Amino acid sequence: MPKIMTMGELLCEIMRPREGMELYETGDFKGPFPSGAPGIFISTAARLGCSSGIIAGVGDDDFGKNITDRLAKDGVDCRWIQKSSQGSTGVAFVTYYANGDRRFIFHMDHTPAVEPKAPKNLDGMEDVEYFHVMGCSLMASMEFGKEILKAMDLFQKKGVKISFDPNVRLELMRDPKALDMVREAFGNCHIFMPGVQELKMLAGKEDIEEAVKAVFENENLEILVLKNGSKGSKIYTKKGLALEMGVYPVKQMDATGAGDSFDAAFICGLAQGKGLDEAARMGAAAGALNAAAFGPMEGDISLETIEKMIHGNTK
Repeated sequence: MPKIMTMGELLCEIMRPREGMELYETGDFKGPFPSGAPGIFISTAARLGCSSGIIAGVGDDDFGKNITDRLAKDGVDCRWIQKSSQGSTGVAFVTYYANGDRRFIFHMDHTPAVEPKAPKNLDGMEDVEYFHVMGCSLMASMEFGKEILKAMDLFQKKGVKISFDPNVRLELMRDPKALDMVREAFGNCHIFMPGVQELKMLAGKEDIEEAVKAVFENENLEILVLKNGSKGSKIYTKKGLALEMGVYPVKQMDATGAGDSFDAAFICGLAQGKGLDEAARMGAAAGALNAAAFGPMEGDISLETIEKMIHGNTK
């Protein structure tokens, strides 16, 4: 039975083969790659030895097979992935730039990616310890976002820890009310994993230290993992700054999914009984390994490669 669960969109990703190719230009693409931030997250957790599952939806088509075959291969419990014959698997088209920026075109509306409902009970999920929520999933569809919050509430009432990465994507922000769902997820989370701008937005503070103090007014919050890209991360508890974590140097091929892999490895570390320092190292190593490969979940991530990166690079 899974220890770590998530719920959210599964997509196939179609990518420009090199930097700077605009999506409006006629030209080549590479893919399909299995993707969707929750899929990247749960794939990483499974590859690191944590029993993991996902509540999601795909079409009963070749793109759906691309995703489910990969997740099953990685060891993800796929029994809560719904296959629909009424619509096609969701797709994201992506281009990226030399400065690390990316641009997306999402095709998720009215697809199986945003149709799953929250479970009515936790049959088969009684051993879950962590339920991970992503802001991009809440924004994918208002109705789907509501279902994810229902699932979060169900898990929380059973004593499951809620981790939350706001992962705000302006491409999906079509309804301002989506931010209300992001705030609700934050208000119920035990582990908060934002970027710097997301922290400031949800705290309503421009000064980082003031923002940190503000978010810990959330009585549920136990750990803040503040991610800052190439500058690494800072881990806070209610007592203050616990540690700072740098990044492991790699030749970056594709930043897509690096943050999701970081989240998964960090949560996996906690689920395996590791301390904050080791969990942070696992997160940094997984993020680096994922960024070193082309494709959203194509990094060479395993317990062995994580250990090799950590012990070969002391931070």
